[in-house]
Amino acid sequence: MKIEHVAIYVNDLEKARDFFVGYLGGASNDGYHNKKTDFRSYFISFEDGARLEIMTKPALEDPVKTLNRTGYVHLAFSVGSREAVDSLTARLREDGYEVVSGPRVTGDGYYESCVVAIEGNQIELTV
Repeated sequence: MKIEHVAIYVNDLEKARDFFVGYLGGASNDGYHNKKTDFRSYFISFEDGARLEIMTKPALEDPVKTLNRTGYVHLAFSVGSREAVDSLTARLREDGYEVVSGPRVTGDGYYESCVVAIEGNQIELTV
């Protein structure tokens, strides 16, 4: 068994797609639009076969997302090397994203950084 995909709702669908494609090398499909409900989505595929569905629809609730909460905490992306973690973290910081930790070696041995990137949601970059 494997996880087929992970899905997240966002308010700004195009900005989220641009993030995953532009920074993390994902490939987007052409999108889906249900004209009755105004639901829209894109599937973002990554070279290892992982897929992410980003979705939006009218009248989404958008409570404040604290960094210490139950439920979804982050999506982790392996970028291949410490140098790639450092480089992408610096690029995201320069582009105005909040880096909340790292790059660093964690207590369990990961080399990572965490960036608040998609509407208050964290993206973890790791080797």
